[in-house]
Amino acid sequence: MRTTRRANKALGTDRGGLGRNGLGRNGLGTRRAAVAIVAVGAVALSGCGGDSSDDKGSGDTASKAPAATVQLPKLNGETIQVAAVWTGPEQENFTKVLSEFEKRTGATVTFVPAQDPIVNFLGTKIAGGSPPDVAMLPQVGAIQQAVEKKWAKPAGAEAKAQLAKNYSKGWQDLGAVDGTQYGVYFKAANKSLVWYNNAAFENAGAVAPKTWQDLLKTAETISASGVTPVSVAGADGWTLTDWFENIYLSQAGPEKYDQLAKHEIKWTDGSVKDALTTLGQLFGKPNLIAGGTDGALQTEFPASVTQTFTGGDQPKGAMVFEGDFVGVNIGQTEAKIGTDAKVFPFPAVGPDAPVVTGGDAAVALKDTKGAQALLTFLASTDAAKIWAETGGFVSPNKSLDPAAYPNDVQRDIAKALIAAGDDFRFDMSDQMPQSFGGTPGKGEWKALQDFLKNPKDVAAIQQQLEAAAAKAYTS
Repeated sequence: MRTTRRANKALGTDRGGLGRNGLGRNGLGTRRAAVAIVAVGAVALSGCGGDSSDDKGSGDTASKAPAATVQLPKLNGETIQVAAVWTGPEQENFTKVLSEFEKRTGATVTFVPAQDPIVNFLGTKIAGGSPPDVAMLPQVGAIQQAVEKKWAKPAGAEAKAQLAKNYSKGWQDLGAVDGTQYGVYFKAANKSLVWYNNAAFENAGAVAPKTWQDLLKTAETISASGVTPVSVAGADGWTLTDWFENIYLSQAGPEKYDQLAKHEIKWTDGSVKDALTTLGQLFGKPNLIAGGTDGALQTEFPASVTQTFTGGDQPKGAMVFEGDFVGVNIGQTEAKIGTDAKVFPFPAVGPDAPVVTGGDAAVALKDTKGAQALLTFLASTDAAKIWAETGGFVSPNKSLDPAAYPNDVQRDIAKALIAAGDDFRFDMSDQMPQSFGGTPGKGEWKALQDFLKNPKDVAAIQQQLEAAAAKAYTS
Protein backbone atom coordinates (compact mmCIF):
# COMPACT_ATOMS: atom_id res chain seq x y z
CA MET A 1 0.00 0.00 0.00
CA ARG A 2 -0.05 0.63 2.59
CA THR A 3 1.12 0.22 6.82
CA THR A 4 0.56 1.59 5.57
CA ARG A 5 1.68 6.65 1.64
CA ARG A 6 -1.47 6.10 -0.41
CA ALA A 7 -4.06 6.15 2.31
CA ASN A 8 -1.47 7.80 4.49
CA LYS A 9 -1.54 10.83 2.27
CA ALA A 10 -5.28 10.65 2.13
CA LEU A 11 -6.33 9.99 5.74
CA GLY A 12 -5.94 6.26 6.22
CA THR A 13 -2.69 4.41 6.34
CA ASP A 14 -2.06 1.30 4.63
CA ARG A 15 1.06 0.02 3.44
CA GLY A 16 3.78 -2.24 4.39
CA GLY A 17 6.03 -4.49 2.48
CA LEU A 18 8.00 -7.62 2.14
CA GLY A 19 11.34 -7.93 0.46
CA ARG A 20 14.20 -10.39 0.32
CA ASN A 21 14.17 -10.77 4.10
CA GLY A 22 10.39 -10.96 4.29
CA LEU A 23 7.91 -13.65 5.07
CA GLY A 24 7.26 -14.70 1.50
CA ARG A 25 10.69 -16.29 1.22
CA ASN A 26 9.92 -18.34 4.30
CA GLY A 27 6.75 -19.71 2.79
CA LEU A 28 4.40 -18.15 5.32
CA GLY A 29 0.90 -16.91 4.67
CA THR A 30 -0.73 -20.16 3.67
CA ARG A 31 -4.29 -21.30 4.25
CA ARG A 32 -3.83 -20.95 8.01
CA ALA A 33 -3.67 -17.19 7.62
CA ALA A 34 -7.09 -17.15 6.05
CA VAL A 35 -8.40 -19.45 8.74
CA ALA A 36 -6.92 -17.27 11.48
CA ILE A 37 -8.23 -13.98 10.21
CA VAL A 38 -11.56 -15.11 8.86
CA ALA A 39 -12.41 -17.60 11.60
CA VAL A 40 -11.47 -15.27 14.43
CA GLY A 41 -13.19 -12.24 12.96
CA ALA A 42 -15.84 -13.50 10.55
CA VAL A 43 -18.78 -13.41 12.93
CA ALA A 44 -18.06 -9.89 14.04
CA LEU A 45 -17.06 -8.73 10.57
CA SER A 46 -20.16 -9.95 8.82
CA GLY A 47 -22.58 -8.90 11.54
CA CYS A 48 -20.56 -6.16 13.21
CA GLY A 49 -22.62 -5.97 16.38
CA GLY A 50 -19.94 -4.06 18.23
CA ASP A 51 -19.74 -1.37 20.85
CA SER A 52 -21.32 1.33 18.79
CA SER A 53 -21.59 3.57 21.82
CA ASP A 54 -17.89 4.36 21.63
CA ASP A 55 -17.27 3.86 17.93
CA LYS A 56 -15.31 7.07 17.53
CA GLY A 57 -12.87 6.35 20.33
CA SER A 58 -14.49 8.69 22.83
CA GLY A 59 -14.94 6.12 25.60
CA ASP A 60 -13.53 6.43 29.09
CA THR A 61 -10.35 4.56 28.19
CA ALA A 62 -9.24 7.36 25.89
CA SER A 63 -9.21 9.86 28.76
CA LYS A 64 -6.95 7.80 31.02
CA ALA A 65 -3.21 8.42 30.99
CA PRO A 66 -1.44 5.29 29.79
CA ALA A 67 0.51 3.43 32.44
CA ALA A 68 4.24 3.41 31.74
CA THR A 69 5.51 -0.06 30.85
CA VAL A 70 8.76 1.09 29.26
CA GLN A 71 11.52 3.22 30.70
CA LEU A 72 12.68 6.15 28.57
CA PRO A 73 15.69 8.44 29.04
CA LYS A 74 15.45 12.11 29.92
CA LEU A 75 15.98 14.13 26.76
CA ASN A 76 15.43 17.69 27.96
CA GLY A 77 16.51 20.16 25.32
CA GLU A 78 16.76 17.59 22.53
CA THR A 79 14.77 18.14 19.34
CA ILE A 80 13.62 15.17 17.29
CA GLN A 81 12.16 15.30 13.80
CA VAL A 82 9.87 12.52 12.57
CA ALA A 83 8.94 12.32 8.89
CA ALA A 84 5.82 10.53 7.62
CA VAL A 85 3.32 10.90 4.79
CA TRP A 86 0.35 10.81 7.15
CA THR A 87 -2.06 13.73 6.93
CA GLY A 88 -5.39 14.73 8.50
CA PRO A 89 -6.68 12.43 11.28
CA GLU A 90 -3.77 10.05 10.75
CA GLN A 91 -1.28 12.81 11.48
CA GLU A 92 -3.35 14.07 14.40
CA ASN A 93 -3.49 10.64 16.01
CA PHE A 94 0.22 10.03 15.54
CA THR A 95 0.90 13.44 17.05
CA LYS A 96 -0.88 12.27 20.20
CA VAL A 97 1.64 9.44 20.42
CA LEU A 98 4.53 11.87 19.94
CA SER A 99 3.08 14.22 22.59
CA GLU A 100 3.15 11.44 25.17
CA PHE A 101 6.78 10.75 24.25
CA GLU A 102 7.54 14.45 24.81
CA LYS A 103 5.91 14.37 28.25
CA ARG A 104 7.92 11.35 29.33
CA THR A 105 11.29 12.45 28.01
CA GLY A 106 11.26 16.24 27.90
CA ALA A 107 12.25 16.20 24.23
CA THR A 108 10.61 18.38 21.60
CA VAL A 109 9.28 16.32 18.70
CA THR A 110 8.44 17.88 15.35
CA PHE A 111 6.31 16.09 12.76
CA VAL A 112 7.73 16.60 9.25
CA PRO A 113 5.11 16.14 6.50
CA ALA A 114 6.66 14.02 3.77
CA GLN A 115 5.72 13.70 0.14
CA ASP A 116 5.05 10.40 -1.56
CA PRO A 117 7.16 8.46 -2.45
CA ILE A 118 8.90 9.06 0.85
CA VAL A 119 12.27 7.64 -0.25
CA ASN A 120 12.59 10.43 -2.81
CA PHE A 121 11.58 12.97 -0.17
CA LEU A 122 14.18 11.64 2.25
CA GLY A 123 16.83 11.63 -0.45
CA THR A 124 16.27 15.35 -0.97
CA LYS A 125 16.44 16.06 2.76
CA ILE A 126 19.60 14.00 3.20
CA ALA A 127 21.26 15.60 0.17
CA GLY A 128 20.49 18.97 1.72
CA GLY A 129 22.10 17.96 4.98
CA SER A 130 18.90 17.96 7.03
CA PRO A 131 17.60 14.41 7.42
CA PRO A 132 14.87 13.79 10.01
CA ASP A 133 15.85 11.74 13.03
CA VAL A 134 13.22 9.09 12.33
CA ALA A 135 11.14 8.23 9.27
CA MET A 136 7.97 6.15 9.07
CA LEU A 137 8.54 3.93 6.05
CA PRO A 138 5.53 2.21 4.47
CA GLN A 139 7.45 -0.40 2.50
CA VAL A 140 9.96 -3.10 3.33
CA GLY A 141 11.53 -2.15 0.02
CA ALA A 142 11.96 1.39 1.35
CA ILE A 143 13.71 0.05 4.45
CA GLN A 144 16.07 -1.92 2.24
CA GLN A 145 16.74 1.13 0.09
CA ALA A 146 17.49 3.20 3.19
CA VAL A 147 19.96 0.54 4.34
CA GLU A 148 21.60 0.19 0.92
CA LYS A 149 22.03 3.97 0.74
CA LYS A 150 23.50 3.89 4.26
CA TRP A 151 20.79 6.20 5.56
CA ALA A 152 19.28 3.83 8.13
CA LYS A 153 20.79 3.21 11.55
CA PRO A 154 20.38 -0.13 13.34
CA ALA A 155 17.85 -0.28 16.14
CA GLY A 156 19.39 -0.12 19.60
CA ALA A 157 19.30 -2.71 22.36
CA GLU A 158 16.30 -1.16 24.13
CA ALA A 159 14.20 -1.08 20.97
CA LYS A 160 15.14 -4.66 20.13
CA ALA A 161 14.20 -5.74 23.65
CA GLN A 162 10.72 -4.23 23.21
CA LEU A 163 10.38 -5.94 19.83
CA ALA A 164 11.39 -9.31 21.28
CA LYS A 165 8.85 -8.85 24.07
CA ASN A 166 5.94 -7.55 22.03
CA TYR A 167 6.26 -8.75 18.42
CA SER A 168 6.17 -12.08 16.64
CA LYS A 169 9.28 -13.09 14.74
CA GLY A 170 7.57 -12.38 11.43
CA TRP A 171 6.98 -8.73 12.26
CA GLN A 172 10.53 -8.39 13.55
CA ASP A 173 11.92 -9.94 10.38
CA LEU A 174 10.02 -7.45 8.23
CA GLY A 175 12.06 -4.65 9.79
CA ALA A 176 15.39 -6.45 9.42
CA VAL A 177 17.86 -6.42 6.55
CA ASP A 178 20.54 -9.12 6.32
CA GLY A 179 19.91 -10.07 9.94
CA THR A 180 20.24 -6.55 11.35
CA GLN A 181 17.18 -4.92 12.90
CA TYR A 182 16.35 -1.48 11.55
CA GLY A 183 12.58 -1.05 11.50
CA VAL A 184 9.90 -1.06 14.18
CA TYR A 185 6.50 -1.84 12.66
CA PHE A 186 4.26 0.49 14.60
CA LYS A 187 1.10 0.41 12.51
CA ALA A 188 -0.35 -2.55 10.64
CA ALA A 189 -3.37 -3.06 8.43
CA ASN A 190 -5.69 -5.86 7.44
CA LYS A 191 -6.24 -5.05 3.77
CA SER A 192 -8.73 -7.78 2.96
CA LEU A 193 -11.97 -6.10 4.01
CA VAL A 194 -15.06 -4.70 2.30
CA TRP A 195 -17.05 -2.06 4.19
CA TYR A 196 -20.72 -1.53 3.42
CA ASN A 197 -23.65 0.81 4.04
CA ASN A 198 -25.97 -1.34 6.09
CA ALA A 199 -29.13 0.61 5.23
CA ALA A 200 -28.45 0.27 1.50
CA PHE A 201 -27.89 -3.47 1.91
CA GLU A 202 -31.04 -3.93 3.97
CA ASN A 203 -33.18 -1.95 1.52
CA ALA A 204 -31.91 -4.12 -1.33
CA GLY A 205 -32.33 -7.34 0.63
CA ALA A 206 -28.62 -8.01 0.15
CA VAL A 207 -26.39 -10.01 2.47
CA ALA A 208 -22.62 -10.05 2.93
CA PRO A 209 -21.11 -12.27 0.20
CA LYS A 210 -18.56 -14.99 0.89
CA THR A 211 -17.32 -15.66 -2.65
CA TRP A 212 -16.40 -13.48 -5.62
CA GLN A 213 -19.39 -14.72 -7.59
CA ASP A 214 -21.61 -13.91 -4.62
CA LEU A 215 -20.10 -10.41 -4.57
CA LEU A 216 -21.01 -9.87 -8.23
CA LYS A 217 -24.56 -11.12 -7.57
CA THR A 218 -24.85 -8.87 -4.53
CA ALA A 219 -23.70 -5.91 -6.62
CA GLU A 220 -26.42 -6.62 -9.20
CA THR A 221 -29.03 -6.92 -6.44
CA ILE A 222 -28.06 -3.56 -4.98
CA SER A 223 -27.98 -1.96 -8.42
CA ALA A 224 -31.52 -3.20 -9.05
CA SER A 225 -32.61 -1.39 -5.87
CA GLY A 226 -31.52 1.93 -7.36
CA VAL A 227 -28.16 2.33 -5.59
CA THR A 228 -24.80 2.02 -7.30
CA PRO A 229 -23.12 -0.89 -5.49
CA VAL A 230 -19.35 -0.28 -5.48
CA SER A 231 -17.22 2.77 -4.71
CA VAL A 232 -13.76 2.56 -6.30
CA ALA A 233 -10.89 4.97 -5.54
CA GLY A 234 -9.39 4.83 -9.02
CA ALA A 235 -7.57 8.15 -8.67
CA ASP A 236 -5.24 6.46 -6.18
CA GLY A 237 -3.43 3.65 -7.99
CA TRP A 238 -2.50 1.90 -4.75
CA THR A 239 -6.11 0.91 -4.11
CA LEU A 240 -6.19 -0.85 -7.49
CA THR A 241 -3.07 -2.83 -6.60
CA ASP A 242 -4.89 -3.96 -3.47
CA TRP A 243 -7.87 -5.14 -5.52
CA PHE A 244 -5.52 -7.13 -7.74
CA GLU A 245 -3.49 -8.59 -4.87
CA ASN A 246 -6.49 -9.93 -2.98
CA ILE A 247 -7.86 -11.59 -6.10
CA TYR A 248 -4.45 -12.93 -7.10
CA LEU A 249 -3.62 -14.36 -3.67
CA SER A 250 -6.97 -16.14 -3.39
CA GLN A 251 -7.03 -17.36 -6.98
CA ALA A 252 -3.38 -18.16 -7.75
CA GLY A 253 -2.33 -19.08 -4.21
CA PRO A 254 0.52 -18.01 -1.91
CA GLU A 255 3.35 -19.68 -3.86
CA LYS A 256 2.54 -17.85 -7.07
CA TYR A 257 1.98 -14.66 -5.05
CA ASP A 258 5.52 -14.86 -3.69
CA GLN A 259 6.95 -15.61 -7.12
CA LEU A 260 5.22 -12.66 -8.76
CA ALA A 261 6.23 -10.38 -5.89
CA LYS A 262 9.90 -11.21 -6.55
CA HIS A 263 9.43 -11.18 -10.34
CA GLU A 264 10.36 -14.84 -10.52
CA ILE A 265 7.43 -15.21 -12.89
CA LYS A 266 6.47 -12.58 -15.44
CA TRP A 267 3.40 -10.40 -15.47
CA THR A 268 2.52 -12.10 -18.75
CA ASP A 269 1.97 -15.34 -16.80
CA GLY A 270 -1.41 -17.01 -17.15
CA SER A 271 -2.13 -16.53 -13.45
CA VAL A 272 -2.00 -12.75 -13.94
CA LYS A 273 -4.32 -13.04 -16.91
CA ASP A 274 -6.78 -14.98 -14.77
CA ALA A 275 -6.70 -12.42 -11.96
CA LEU A 276 -7.13 -9.44 -14.27
CA THR A 277 -9.95 -11.22 -16.09
CA THR A 278 -11.66 -11.81 -12.75
CA LEU A 279 -11.22 -8.19 -11.69
CA GLY A 280 -12.58 -7.16 -15.08
CA GLN A 281 -15.86 -8.89 -14.21
CA LEU A 282 -16.47 -5.94 -11.91
CA PHE A 283 -14.44 -3.14 -13.48
CA GLY A 284 -15.91 -3.98 -16.88
CA LYS A 285 -19.40 -2.99 -15.71
CA PRO A 286 -19.34 0.79 -15.19
CA ASN A 287 -22.97 0.76 -14.06
CA LEU A 288 -21.84 -1.11 -10.93
CA ILE A 289 -19.21 1.52 -10.05
CA ALA A 290 -19.99 4.87 -8.43
CA GLY A 291 -19.62 7.58 -11.06
CA GLY A 292 -18.85 4.97 -13.71
CA THR A 293 -15.31 4.49 -14.98
CA ASP A 294 -14.61 8.21 -15.37
CA GLY A 295 -15.97 8.96 -11.92
CA ALA A 296 -13.89 6.23 -10.32
CA LEU A 297 -10.72 7.51 -11.95
CA GLN A 298 -11.39 10.91 -10.38
CA THR A 299 -12.25 9.54 -6.94
CA GLU A 300 -9.51 9.60 -4.32
CA PHE A 301 -9.48 7.20 -1.41
CA PRO A 302 -11.08 9.44 1.28
CA ALA A 303 -13.99 10.32 -0.99
CA SER A 304 -14.50 6.67 -1.92
CA VAL A 305 -15.23 6.01 1.75
CA THR A 306 -17.20 9.08 2.72
CA GLN A 307 -19.49 8.81 -0.32
CA THR A 308 -20.34 5.28 0.83
CA PHE A 309 -21.44 6.45 4.26
CA THR A 310 -23.23 9.70 3.50
CA GLY A 311 -26.68 10.09 1.98
CA GLY A 312 -28.35 7.62 4.33
CA ASP A 313 -29.71 4.63 2.43
CA GLN A 314 -29.05 6.36 -0.90
CA PRO A 315 -25.25 6.69 -0.96
CA LYS A 316 -23.23 7.16 -4.12
CA GLY A 317 -21.82 3.67 -3.50
CA ALA A 318 -23.10 0.92 -1.22
CA MET A 319 -19.75 -0.69 -0.42
CA VAL A 320 -16.07 0.15 -0.57
CA PHE A 321 -13.04 -2.14 -0.46
CA GLU A 322 -10.01 -1.33 1.67
CA GLY A 323 -8.34 -2.05 4.98
CA ASP A 324 -9.26 -1.50 8.59
CA PHE A 325 -8.02 2.10 8.29
CA VAL A 326 -11.27 2.89 6.47
CA GLY A 327 -12.63 3.43 9.98
CA VAL A 328 -10.74 6.74 10.15
CA ASN A 329 -12.64 8.06 7.13
CA ILE A 330 -15.97 6.70 8.33
CA GLY A 331 -15.29 8.73 11.46
CA GLN A 332 -15.60 11.87 9.33
CA THR A 333 -19.22 11.00 8.55
CA GLU A 334 -22.26 10.58 10.77
CA ALA A 335 -22.22 6.81 10.25
CA LYS A 336 -21.53 4.60 13.25
CA ILE A 337 -19.28 1.59 12.84
CA GLY A 338 -21.13 -1.57 13.76
CA THR A 339 -24.60 -0.22 12.97
CA ASP A 340 -24.55 2.05 9.90
CA ALA A 341 -21.16 0.88 8.65
CA LYS A 342 -20.41 -2.82 8.62
CA VAL A 343 -17.66 -4.95 7.11
CA PHE A 344 -17.06 -8.41 5.68
CA PRO A 345 -13.87 -10.24 4.67
CA PHE A 346 -12.79 -9.94 1.04
CA PRO A 347 -14.67 -12.75 -0.72
CA ALA A 348 -12.88 -15.92 -1.72
CA VAL A 349 -12.02 -16.13 -5.41
CA GLY A 350 -10.27 -19.47 -5.11
CA PRO A 351 -10.56 -22.09 -2.35
CA ASP A 352 -9.51 -19.69 0.43
CA ALA A 353 -10.29 -16.07 1.21
CA PRO A 354 -7.24 -13.81 0.89
CA VAL A 355 -5.39 -12.20 3.79
CA VAL A 356 -3.23 -9.28 2.72
CA THR A 357 -1.61 -7.04 5.29
CA GLY A 358 0.42 -3.84 5.31
CA GLY A 359 2.27 -1.66 7.78
CA ASP A 360 4.46 1.34 8.58
CA ALA A 361 7.85 1.00 10.23
CA ALA A 362 9.85 3.54 12.19
CA VAL A 363 13.50 3.71 11.10
CA ALA A 364 16.23 5.87 12.67
CA LEU A 365 18.16 8.03 10.22
CA LYS A 366 20.35 9.54 12.93
CA ASP A 367 22.14 7.49 15.54
CA THR A 368 21.12 9.72 18.42
CA LYS A 369 19.79 9.00 21.89
CA GLY A 370 16.49 10.64 20.97
CA ALA A 371 15.94 8.66 17.78
CA GLN A 372 16.67 5.37 19.55
CA ALA A 373 14.39 6.30 22.45
CA LEU A 374 11.55 7.01 20.05
CA LEU A 375 12.00 3.62 18.36
CA THR A 376 11.90 2.01 21.80
CA PHE A 377 8.69 3.87 22.66
CA LEU A 378 7.01 2.97 19.37
CA ALA A 379 7.81 -0.71 19.98
CA SER A 380 6.07 -0.57 23.36
CA THR A 381 2.45 -1.19 24.27
CA ASP A 382 2.32 2.33 25.70
CA ALA A 383 2.58 3.96 22.29
CA ALA A 384 0.28 1.47 20.56
CA LYS A 385 -2.44 1.96 23.19
CA ILE A 386 -2.65 5.71 22.56
CA TRP A 387 -3.51 5.40 18.88
CA ALA A 388 -5.56 2.23 19.32
CA GLU A 389 -7.98 4.10 21.57
CA THR A 390 -8.73 6.62 18.84
CA GLY A 391 -9.72 3.98 16.26
CA GLY A 392 -8.68 3.50 12.64
CA PHE A 393 -5.54 1.72 13.79
CA VAL A 394 -4.31 -1.84 14.17
CA SER A 395 -1.11 -2.70 16.02
CA PRO A 396 1.07 -5.76 15.36
CA ASN A 397 2.05 -5.50 19.05
CA LYS A 398 0.85 -8.81 20.50
CA SER A 399 1.09 -7.51 24.07
CA LEU A 400 -1.46 -4.74 23.54
CA ASP A 401 -4.70 -5.39 25.42
CA PRO A 402 -7.53 -5.64 22.83
CA ALA A 403 -9.69 -3.64 25.23
CA ALA A 404 -7.77 -0.57 24.06
CA TYR A 405 -9.64 -0.60 20.75
CA PRO A 406 -12.82 1.52 20.75
CA ASN A 407 -15.30 -0.98 19.27
CA ASP A 408 -15.81 -4.67 18.65
CA VAL A 409 -15.21 -4.35 14.91
CA GLN A 410 -11.74 -2.87 15.40
CA ARG A 411 -11.10 -5.24 18.29
CA ASP A 412 -11.86 -8.35 16.26
CA ILE A 413 -9.76 -7.16 13.32
CA ALA A 414 -6.82 -6.62 15.69
CA LYS A 415 -7.31 -9.98 17.43
CA ALA A 416 -7.39 -11.73 14.07
CA LEU A 417 -4.15 -10.08 12.97
CA ILE A 418 -2.38 -11.21 16.14
CA ALA A 419 -3.92 -14.69 15.91
CA ALA A 420 -2.42 -15.08 12.42
CA GLY A 421 1.04 -15.00 14.02
CA ASP A 422 3.61 -15.23 11.23
CA ASP A 423 1.08 -16.68 8.79
CA PHE A 424 0.19 -13.80 6.50
CA ARG A 425 1.05 -12.23 3.17
CA PHE A 426 2.25 -8.65 2.93
CA ASP A 427 1.11 -6.21 0.30
CA MET A 428 2.71 -7.30 -2.97
CA SER A 429 3.35 -3.87 -4.44
CA ASP A 430 5.31 -2.91 -1.35
CA GLN A 431 7.66 -5.81 -1.89
CA MET A 432 8.61 -4.46 -5.30
CA PRO A 433 10.96 -1.70 -6.42
CA GLN A 434 9.35 1.61 -5.63
CA SER A 435 9.48 2.75 -9.24
CA PHE A 436 7.17 -0.13 -10.17
CA GLY A 437 5.01 -0.78 -7.12
CA GLY A 438 4.92 2.53 -5.29
CA THR A 439 5.01 5.59 -7.52
CA PRO A 440 1.93 7.58 -8.57
CA GLY A 441 1.43 7.70 -12.33
CA LYS A 442 4.00 5.00 -13.05
CA GLY A 443 4.49 1.25 -13.07
CA GLU A 444 1.76 -0.90 -11.59
CA TRP A 445 -0.31 2.02 -10.36
CA LYS A 446 -0.54 3.51 -13.85
CA ALA A 447 -1.10 0.15 -15.56
CA LEU A 448 -4.00 -0.73 -13.32
CA GLN A 449 -5.56 2.69 -13.83
CA ASP A 450 -5.30 2.01 -17.54
CA PHE A 451 -6.92 -1.36 -16.90
CA LEU A 452 -9.79 0.33 -15.08
CA LYS A 453 -10.27 2.51 -18.17
CA ASN A 454 -10.28 -0.51 -20.49
CA PRO A 455 -10.56 -3.88 -18.73
CA LYS A 456 -11.12 -5.75 -21.99
CA ASP A 457 -7.55 -5.68 -23.29
CA VAL A 458 -5.95 -7.86 -20.62
CA ALA A 459 -3.00 -8.88 -22.80
CA ALA A 460 -1.99 -5.27 -23.43
CA ILE A 461 -2.08 -4.48 -19.71
CA GLN A 462 0.02 -7.57 -18.98
CA GLN A 463 2.63 -6.42 -21.50
CA GLN A 464 2.59 -2.94 -19.95
CA LEU A 465 3.05 -4.39 -16.47
CA GLU A 466 5.86 -6.69 -17.53
CA ALA A 467 7.75 -3.97 -19.39
CA ALA A 468 7.61 -1.67 -16.37
CA ALA A 469 8.51 -4.48 -13.94
CA ALA A 470 11.47 -5.68 -16.04
CA LYS A 471 12.87 -2.16 -16.13
CA ALA A 472 12.39 -1.61 -12.40
CA TYR A 473 13.94 -4.92 -11.32
CA THR A 474 17.07 -4.40 -13.46
CA SER A 475 17.67 -0.75 -12.61
